[in-house]
Amino acid sequence: MSPDLGRVLIVVGTLIVILGVTSVLGIRLPFGRLPGDIAIEGRNGSLFIPITSMLVVSVVLSVIATILFRR
Repeated sequence: MSPDLGRVLIVVGTLIVILGVTSVLGIRLPFGRLPGDIAIEGRNGSLFIPITSMLVVSVVLSVIATILFRR
């Protein structure tokens, strides 16, 4: 295994642990219902499309990946 893969696995594992702890404690993450997210509610159901939330997550993950794989 390469050292880069080891770093990625450590970061991913740490993020999973952090998400697990926050979900067990009932802490809501600050994502969802941001301006730009689409929420359609009707009588028979609802539809939520988190466009802005996914853009924020994508930027954060891109920055982390850039830092990890910088040579």
